[in-house]
Amino acid sequence: MSSALFSPELLGQDLGRFDCIIDARSPAEYALDHIPGAINCPVLNNEERAKVGTLYKQESPFAAKKLGAALVAKNIASHLQEHFIHQPREWRPLVYCWRGGERSGAFAHILQRIGWKAQQLQGGYQGYRRQVIQDLEKWAPLAKFSVICGMTGSGKTRLLQALSAHAQVLDLEGLAAHRGSVLGGLPDQAQPSQKMFESRLWNALRQLNLQQTIYVESESKKVGCLHIPDALMDQIRQGNCVEIKANRSVRVDVLMNEYAHLLSDHDELHHILSLLTQRYGKEQIAKWQQLATEGRHPELVEDLLIKHYDPAYQDSIARNFGLYQNARSLMVRSAEQTSYLELAQQLLKSS
Repeated sequence: MSSALFSPELLGQDLGRFDCIIDARSPAEYALDHIPGAINCPVLNNEERAKVGTLYKQESPFAAKKLGAALVAKNIASHLQEHFIHQPREWRPLVYCWRGGERSGAFAHILQRIGWKAQQLQGGYQGYRRQVIQDLEKWAPLAKFSVICGMTGSGKTRLLQALSAHAQVLDLEGLAAHRGSVLGGLPDQAQPSQKMFESRLWNALRQLNLQQTIYVESESKKVGCLHIPDALMDQIRQGNCVEIKANRSVRVDVLMNEYAHLLSDHDELHHILSLLTQRYGKEQIAKWQQLATEGRHPELVEDLLIKHYDPAYQDSIARNFGLYQNARSLMVRSAEQTSYLELAQQLLKSS
């Protein structure tokens, strides 16, 4: 039986050995966090899991096990027929549940009896989660970061995208599904849970060479509502800095493009601006909201840069990034992506 168990300590380096990762937990558990790339094949769905749990408490463990076994058998049969029936003998799946117990055990046992090289994750999701925390703590101090700095609208993310074709990049905002400012929410895309964010970080870092330069954007400790793990944040803040400089007109163009979805939604824009009331007062917020209502978006964006974003950047960047004073400066000429491709080439040539 021990040969059928897979240690979570090996996930970071050996996750790719499996053809499929099966999360046997309920859809609600899966939605909160899961191993990157895993598919959800619940042996008990949300309602079934609640029903079995209620029966366990109100009647007896034996009654709950009988009902649970019947439901598990039915659901595994359905998954086999719908998802796996055409897999070859050499197929290698990894199965896990919450603690590596009965749900994944039943699933893995059936897959093994069929003849597939199935393994069960030792400790289940809880074992994986402990490993994520340990790996992030272990990997962070080893990473060699080069930090892309620049005022809001300078196009830091655009430069990261341009660099990604030829260099290692850790896109914190992409992983967090947020642009990192009060206006930074993405359209029709909610942020992941904190645990899922850390899973995404873990998955990104495990695929990078930590001894070679990794480009990352200067961020505060939080991206939207998500917290960058302390060890990782500390290491990023010790990285060498490169600052993008851009004329304010270029920055307005960048932000007009990136926040087009928000500028067209007056109700949402008014709501977000109102969140700044405590800092700037009702009169200033009313002026910004009026600009939004009248469609004077370039004026609104420029005023937000002058009064909100730029002072906040100047206040925090030198304080939080120790090597910022030695930063090399690069000038971006326009908001066009070609300008950032040229900037990336210039940066890589001199690195």
